Amino acid sequence: MAGSEGVYDQNQNSVQTYGRYLSVFNRARAVLMLLALVVLTPLTGVSTTANAKDGLPVITAFGDSLTAGYGLPGAESFPTQLSVALEAAGQPVQMINAGVSGDTTAGGAARIDWTLSDNPDVLIVELGANDGLRGVDPAETRRNLGVILDKALAANVTVVFTGMLAPPNLGPEFEAEFNTLFPELAAARPDVLFYPFFLDGVVADPALNQRDGIHPNAEGVAVIVEKILPIVMKALEHHSLS
Repeated sequence: MAGSEGVYDQNQNSVQTYGRYLSVFNRARAVLMLLALVVLTPLTGVSTTANAKDGLPVITAFGDSLTAGYGLPGAESFPTQLSVALEAAGQPVQMINAGVSGDTTAGGAARIDWTLSDNPDVLIVELGANDGLRGVDPAETRRNLGVILDKALAANVTVVFTGMLAPPNLGPEFEAEFNTLFPELAAARPDVLFYPFFLDGVVADPALNQRDGIHPNAEGVAVIVEKILPIVMKALEHHSLS
C-alpha cells in the first residue's frame, strides 16, 4: 500500500480539477448542494440485485447518494452498472445497493453492523462527501471511517475503500486535513484496497453530471465503473484466495 503522500501526488490533477470547479461557488451554493444530497432523494436507498443467484460472491456497495443512484433509474445506478460490467468481464456477482442518500460517515458507522449482517464478501465503502459539504471536523470523519473499515475487516470482508476530496471553500487547512485522511486510513490497513477518488474522471464535466452539477448521470456512472472495475476485480480475486 502506497503512503499517503504518494497517493496524494498521484491525484493532483483530480484535486486541481475539483478545486477549480468548486472555487467558483460560494457558501450558499454549498448549502444548496447539501440540500440536494440530503433532501431530494429517498432515504431508504437499499435494494438488491441478482439476489437469487446462490453461490455467487456478494458485493455490497455502501455509501451515500453517489452509491444509491440519486436522480437515476435503478438500472443506471453505480451498483447495477458495476454488476453488469463484472458479468461482462466473466465475474457475475450478487450486488447489494446499500447507498443511503444524504448519509454521512456517522450514519455509516451507525449502520455498518446491520449492513455486515448480509455477510458480503466484498464491501465498497463510499462515504465522506456529505461530511465535506457540512464542514464536519475531519477528525470525526476519520474516526467514523476507521470504525467502518475495522468492523468490515474484523468480519473477514474484503474492503474497497474510495476516497473523496473536500470543497476548497472551507479553507486550505480543512481541505488538506480532509483530503489526506482517506489515504492515511488506507495506508494504516494494508488489507484494504484503496481507490483514491470516487469521482475521478467525472467531476466538473457537465457532460457526465446531472443538472445539479454534483451527481453523475448514467454516462458519468459508466466512467466511474470503468475506472474502478480493475480494483473490484482484484478484490474478488483476493476474496477467492482467502
